[in-house]
Amino acid sequence: MKTGESKAAEIAQNVIVGLTVSFVALSLGAALGMLSGRGAFAGMISAGLIAFITSALGGTRVQCSGPTAPMSAVSAVVIAYTVEQVAAGSLAISAAHFINIVFLLCGALLILMALLRFGRFISLVPNVVISGFMSGIALLIWHDQINVLFGWGGKTALSGPAVQNLGLAILTLVLIFGLAPLMRRVVGPRSRFLPATLLAIISVTLLANLLKLPVESVQLSGGLSRLSDFADLIKSQVPTEWTMPILTLAFPFALQLAMLCYLDSLLTSLVVDKMSGEKTRQDKELFAQGLANSAIALVGGIPGAQATIRSVLMLKESASLRISGIMVGVFVLIEMILFQDLINLIPKAVFVGVLLKVGYDVFDFKPLRLYAKEVAEKRAQLLKPFFSRHDDEPIFVTNRELLMIVGSAATTLIFDLNTAVVGFTLLFYLHNKVANRRNPMRDLIPETETDGLAKQN
Repeated sequence: MKTGESKAAEIAQNVIVGLTVSFVALSLGAALGMLSGRGAFAGMISAGLIAFITSALGGTRVQCSGPTAPMSAVSAVVIAYTVEQVAAGSLAISAAHFINIVFLLCGALLILMALLRFGRFISLVPNVVISGFMSGIALLIWHDQINVLFGWGGKTALSGPAVQNLGLAILTLVLIFGLAPLMRRVVGPRSRFLPATLLAIISVTLLANLLKLPVESVQLSGGLSRLSDFADLIKSQVPTEWTMPILTLAFPFALQLAMLCYLDSLLTSLVVDKMSGEKTRQDKELFAQGLANSAIALVGGIPGAQATIRSVLMLKESASLRISGIMVGVFVLIEMILFQDLINLIPKAVFVGVLLKVGYDVFDFKPLRLYAKEVAEKRAQLLKPFFSRHDDEPIFVTNRELLMIVGSAATTLIFDLNTAVVGFTLLFYLHNKVANRRNPMRDLIPETETDGLAKQN
């Protein structure tokens, strides 16, 4: 039984953890808002609201949810399509309202999944498919950001000299990789209060402003000067037209986002459960994610899910109460109001660098490294027979597993996430249960053969 003093100390510790993680959530929220096409403000306000709602009501007691790279990459496709259709006169509704309808439907589908108790089906998705679609999403992010830098693929290039924008993006990327080990060595345990991503953003922004580089900076359109501005923001974002043609057009996008949030959140919860020793109430988590993704639609935000790195960071900082995640949301909302003028000084190229690192974190390199090692050492064994399971190997990625990974990644990149997940999951079970029951395909072993969602932001 804890005394009043120890309980107060525990609460204080959890509030401090919330403050620490809020800086990571704020900076990543801004970057992912830029990736989505809705802007830094949309990402930051979503980081605050999603963290607050899911921490208060979710099925994972200690966690941090918010915009994630996979959700933002798919949102970017939705937003780009909507803007294109509105410009062509094919949508009889404003772009903002159609996008918000998609996100509201996404939230409703997640709530429906929770009510139907679909949480238990997460175990049916093979690890080879998870690995493939995560790598496909990383490729989407890299492709999008390269287009942003150079104005390729129909994207409008960042204003200012391309060489300077490229230099700022590369410098940001290098600093994110380099500052983390450097700060641990120089500052020690206190380095947890100085996230490498935040330090890189601050450092490169200072450099760009000191040198007065003529590059494009972030503009927080729709920003809040005080919390009371929420009412006006909601009034402008609530959709006013709900016709059947609009709902029919929005539904496939909403289903794709809901499926991704389902996978993103429940797979992340498995990582968190392993660290905390607790078990997520999966349907309760889906319900909270549904509420959160509906709420962000009312403020012009972007959807999100439970985020692995932020949740793991909270556990490593000894978070033990729901209030830690709740305070992440509270602090993010306060910080985005207090630091609004400073955020407007950040060059957009800085967030390109952040997103290139996010893509690196999402990409599942481990099975590719294992396969390349086997090719280098045992090429003949891989080719004869081609479909061998190699059960004699303790850790091994077979030819069939690689084909599944590459196929689902390519399908995610070229078509969409729904096609990749549903199509290759069905292919996996048809191969193993019908076509080749005597020699079924292996699946990747978590941690030893795949990172899956373990590195996701």
